[in-house]
Amino acid sequence: MAGPTIPRVTRRTPQDKKALSYEKDRRNAYGDNDKSSRKAIPFRKRWVNKTNRHADSQALHAAEGPREESVESAVDDRVHGRRPKRWAKTPDQSLGDHLARRRSR
Repeated sequence: MAGPTIPRVTRRTPQDKKALSYEKDRRNAYGDNDKSSRKAIPFRKRWVNKTNRHADSQALHAAEGPREESVESAVDDRVHGRRPKRWAKTPDQSLGDHLARRRSR
């Protein structure tokens, strides 16, 4: 009676490891100081969310007081009808592309 078989691990050559590293590793190619991204990315996320909350809050403050159908529909259109501001980080560049670009300069 044989026990469970252990899957074989395929070993990578150093050349394969280097090629995989060039493909998978990323570098910041935006142009700003790469260390500033640690603060800038969370700041941009906070800023866009704060702006959207502020716009919603302003629309809801207009609806204070007695309930009126015209005001209610206008506020609903403003809160749900508008497209919220968005921010997305630009993707980093792969290490292989980054080094090729540096070599070409």
